[in-house]
Amino acid sequence: VTGMGTSFSGAAKEDMVVGDFGVGSLIGWQEKSFKNTTRYELVKDDLGIVLKAESNSSASGMYREIKIDLVKTPCVIWSWKVDNVLDNLDETTKSGDDYPARLYVVFSGGLSFWKTHALNYVWSNGRPIGSAWPNAYTESSINIAVQSGPSKVGQWTRQSRNVRNDYKHFIGGDVKQADAIAIMTDTDNSGSVATAFYGDVR
Repeated sequence: VTGMGTSFSGAAKEDMVVGDFGVGSLIGWQEKSFKNTTRYELVKDDLGIVLKAESNSSASGMYREIKIDLVKTPCVIWSWKVDNVLDNLDETTKSGDDYPARLYVVFSGGLSFWKTHALNYVWSNGRPIGSAWPNAYTESSINIAVQSGPSKVGQWTRQSRNVRNDYKHFIGGDVKQADAIAIMTDTDNSGSVATAFYGDVR
């Protein structure tokens, strides 16, 4: 997560590194399985050391609980690459709620657990970049397509989102803190196979 003035070429003083995969670290990250287990491992790629995810009819993610001050660092920046997208899925339905790559920003309601929300940035299989729709399993999570389709399969892409602005636009109201970041490659609903790579998350 980073401040507004940060460019991709350098880190500002206010940068917070959430996923420091490039130095071979998974400190602070935990795995959560929903159905079967997506395999996550640190590997060497042309970008350096990255986190590789291999899903075969599975849905499990890696997450890190960490309090993020969105007033100081409202923008999340990450890079990812996928080896394939999934065919013929209606992503607004439970049977089509599979993605080769996702990054969640989670906002906890504290003791009011029913107030927990999430922005779910996805590499959509076919919906237009910039489109958004409620998660098929819970309306408290909004899916936002930041990459889509096969045109950039096999290529590293760098993503940047202003989380505070997205929360205001897609969920409503102001938010000053995020409480967790998660990544997930999942293919359990469609019974498919997907491989993705995740670079550092700031």
